[in-house]
Amino acid sequence: MRYDAEKVGLLGPEQKAVPASAWGRTGADFVAGEPGLATLPTPLVTLDAGALSNNRAALAQWAERTGVDLAPHGKTTMAPSLWRSQLDDGAWGITVATPWQLAFALSEGVPCVLAAYPVLVPDVLRLLGAPRTARVLVWADGVDVVEAMAPHVADAAQPIDVLVDLGAPGGRTGARSIEAALDTARAVSTTKGLRLAGTAGYEGALAHDASPASLETVRGYLSQLAALHTALRREHDGELILTAGGSAYFDVVAEVLAPLHDPPRTRVVVRSGAYVAHDDGFYRDITPSNRAAGPSFRAALHGWVRVISRPEPGLALADGGKRDLPFDEGLPEVQAIRRNGTAPTEALENVEVTALADQHTFLRLTGDAENVRVGDVLRLGLSHPCTTFDKWRLLPVIDDAHAPQPVVVDLVRTVFG
Repeated sequence: MRYDAEKVGLLGPEQKAVPASAWGRTGADFVAGEPGLATLPTPLVTLDAGALSNNRAALAQWAERTGVDLAPHGKTTMAPSLWRSQLDDGAWGITVATPWQLAFALSEGVPCVLAAYPVLVPDVLRLLGAPRTARVLVWADGVDVVEAMAPHVADAAQPIDVLVDLGAPGGRTGARSIEAALDTARAVSTTKGLRLAGTAGYEGALAHDASPASLETVRGYLSQLAALHTALRREHDGELILTAGGSAYFDVVAEVLAPLHDPPRTRVVVRSGAYVAHDDGFYRDITPSNRAAGPSFRAALHGWVRVISRPEPGLALADGGKRDLPFDEGLPEVQAIRRNGTAPTEALENVEVTALADQHTFLRLTGDAENVRVGDVLRLGLSHPCTTFDKWRLLPVIDDAHAPQPVVVDLVRTVFG
């Protein structure tokens, strides 16, 4: 799969992931030279080509086997080339989370966009009401949302598809009862410029681990979502979309909702996004990969930091921090070392990240890890893809993060406003 190396144009100092020796060269020319990891600056985050391919194929095969469609959440990566790879793998659409992300996805030619929130920005509503070829589905969770949309869509050249968002107490958006959701659906159906397209929900806000109690909470919510769909089906003919599914419980989503998948009458769409990069933290621990029905994913994101200070025994400081590495779902984990930044990658134990400052990593060393020296480069496992991608405008894709001497094989461009 080709990503962005041939499209990014001239490289320069505004791209912190490329070395000064690449400035003024095109991305294609840089990658053609097969630069080794040792030539890249630190701090750095890379993508693993093999893990990306594995993860995309694994979820696509799971969806085909399970009998659901995919609309991966694009806000995870905001990387158009990764979106295209997911669409090429058979994804039905791409999901976004803000009006700007929606407008950007349309500008990139995404043929079907699920906007997983209430669109209330007047300019964006008018954009959606103009003639277009792409299909767009937006969320509404109350009659008040429909009323707020109505003045800006009355003159739409084509109706805007709306999915009724069902929530639950303690969750995020979403009608708090089936009755309130049905009232919202009726308001959509009677509002000029809007068209009822089905039901949406998000189970991930209701649980935060994979305990039996959490999985049962998710099942209970999804059963309510299925009941809402059934109620809407009694009142509406034609296709209805039924969509849920983050990256933590999509196996339970399929368990409960996949039996309803019957295109073109009912289309069940799963919106997982983090799977494409996976991680070595939150998603590693909660993923359906750990349960019988789940596909097998591998972490594609890794951090690389250089030890820049050994000021006292048991302590080292490295050159990456909060501006470079995620920390909201757990601190990075030290996995391996490249002595002096050039030696082959080898496993490393007894080193723990204890804190991140803006531009520093604090490392506790015990036992034989005291031999870590200034100039050594450490490979880090990262937790939470969503807050990793948004720190990097350009990510080198290496052949294998676990190889003795990884080589850059491509580049991925991200777009964050």
